[in-house]
Amino acid sequence: MGSHYAGNEEEQRALSTFIKLVRATETVITSTSAHLVDAGLTPTQFGVLEALYHLGPMRLCDLAAKHLRTSGTLTIVVDNLEKNGLVERRPSPTDRRSVMVHLTDAGRSTIADLFPAHARGVAEAMSALTEDEQVELGRLCKKLGFGNPAA
Repeated sequence: MGSHYAGNEEEQRALSTFIKLVRATETVITSTSAHLVDAGLTPTQFGVLEALYHLGPMRLCDLAAKHLRTSGTLTIVVDNLEKNGLVERRPSPTDRRSVMVHLTDAGRSTIADLFPAHARGVAEAMSALTEDEQVELGRLCKKLGFGNPAA
């Protein structure tokens, strides 16, 4: 179902596209996150573990920017991961004002166990699109995300 807003053609088209984008996003997130619930993780907690696993220790503000969350929201996420023994905060070796978030051994083991199944689930969810459609969707999402018509 599209928008019932009786605006102009441009607004109706944009709202209809927006609704489809949000519904598709929610469907993919739901279908790829069931195993996270079983592991006691939220999608955002999983995303933090994944970022630390693949990119290494990060400052909280960098994790927040990567996940498009406020530092306040991500502080709560990291607090909960820390309570569960999956991450730890350590002072930055190069900037006394910064604190780095690190995976613990338990956190590394958790994400290493979960990530392969997650990647398979994402690939399965995206298999509704052809390879070319996936590339095009990626290009369009990047263009929309950066707000750059030339992207």
